[in-house]
Amino acid sequence: MTAPGTTSALQGELTVAGSTTVLPINQECARLFMEKNPGVRVSVSGGGSGHGIKAVGAGDIDIGAASRDVKQKEFDQFPDLMPFGIAKDSVAIVVSASNTALNSLTLEQAAKVFAGEITNWKELGGVDAPIHVVTREEGSGTRDCFMHSVMRPYDKEVTGAASVKRSNGEVRATVAKDELSVGYISLGYVDTTVRALKIGEVTPTVETVLSGEYPIIRTLYLVTKGEPSELEQAFIDFVLSAEGQEVVKDMGYIPVRYE
Repeated sequence: MTAPGTTSALQGELTVAGSTTVLPINQECARLFMEKNPGVRVSVSGGGSGHGIKAVGAGDIDIGAASRDVKQKEFDQFPDLMPFGIAKDSVAIVVSASNTALNSLTLEQAAKVFAGEITNWKELGGVDAPIHVVTREEGSGTRDCFMHSVMRPYDKEVTGAASVKRSNGEVRATVAKDELSVGYISLGYVDTTVRALKIGEVTPTVETVLSGEYPIIRTLYLVTKGEPSELEQAFIDFVLSAEGQEVVKDMGYIPVRYE
């Protein structure tokens, strides 16, 4: 029996681009997929969810990666888009590992911090110092998830004074170096350089996301233009196979199969 994503006759090239959240999953799956299919070359890059959806819709790439649902206006522009859910993820609000004054926020406090209504750490029980807000760019799937779960329920927008970064990695690096900063990143990007804050008394983990206790969750997608080609389908099938979903799990995300 042929393993998922493996076809001896597979030949050709695939270009995959979009969400930086999905990027590490795609990079590792592409490496493994090419090992199984020597006649295939898979090129993977980031650029954000909005870029991935637009580029695949325009036919500039083969597969777009998105860490949010495709918006209605995107379907209106590209009605033949086909999203495939390949993982679940959550967004964690993070501070520097050296910031030990704050352990948790309520969703309303978080909304007020990122809206620029709470501007000093002393208002949260910390030092008398300004809060440096770090956010993602418009079109980011991570930002879209954060806005939907944290900001919009309180009818708030991210402050214009926030420092805008173009990837999860940039947000993490910025927050890690500045103990007065606060940002949000994909749960899969949390490492020892930053500390994920509890929402209420709930720590963001795979277990609390799956149980529904942690309130910020989203689906990660691969998106094609129309029905996938044989090669596109083979790659998507590999990501959804037991081996691909193990990559999802190893990267800190939540499998949609083989859980």
